[in-house]
Amino acid sequence: MGLLDMIGPVMIGPSSSHTAGAAKIAWLARKLLPGELERVEFGLHGSFAETGEGHGTKKALLAGVLGLPPDDPRIKEAEKLAEEAGLEYTFKTVELGDVHPNSVRITLENPRERVVVYGSSLGGGLVKLWRLDDFEIHLTGEAPSLLVKHVDTPGVIARVARVLADDEVNIAHLTSSRTKKGGEAMMAIEMDRPLPEPALAYLNHLSYILWARPVPPAPR
Repeated sequence: MGLLDMIGPVMIGPSSSHTAGAAKIAWLARKLLPGELERVEFGLHGSFAETGEGHGTKKALLAGVLGLPPDDPRIKEAEKLAEEAGLEYTFKTVELGDVHPNSVRITLENPRERVVVYGSSLGGGLVKLWRLDDFEIHLTGEAPSLLVKHVDTPGVIARVARVLADDEVNIAHLTSSRTKKGGEAMMAIEMDRPLPEPALAYLNHLSYILWARPVPPAPR
């Protein structure tokens, strides 16, 4: 157990789970949509829905997609900042099944793309993103990460791992899921350091890679 586990994160708001964790989930989710963000829908599950108003969860989520870290005093002004940015946003209560009670589904959109991100706040400011669109993922925001959407064909995981190894980037955690055999698949990789830009560009030029996107560590 570290000091952060005992005293909690530096944050704005009354709850490390409902405020700091919510902001961190939304901050990470925003990194998964390239380009501008025009619309966002937050689907609140469990205690996020039941106590989110009093704990500032809605403001924290909105602040997170606007790029504010959990300790930014402007979290309290999230609605005003969203209005100034021209961001359309909605909140609704949803049932996500047998998942952590502090969970949220975030749908982010612009004219070019729409992504649906699922995440949970685990306490003490710790979070996990566990689904992106139709794919199971595992991202904690504790380390530099890489998401790779690709064609489900033999050797892709080994090829990506070789690119990382050639740049001396160590894999800390890797998950892989697919929609069906031979369909689309996704890797979520947490690394000891960021993948250099030339290696990222190389991955994005491979015919069986649909896209490869870096995700920086979340603010602590």
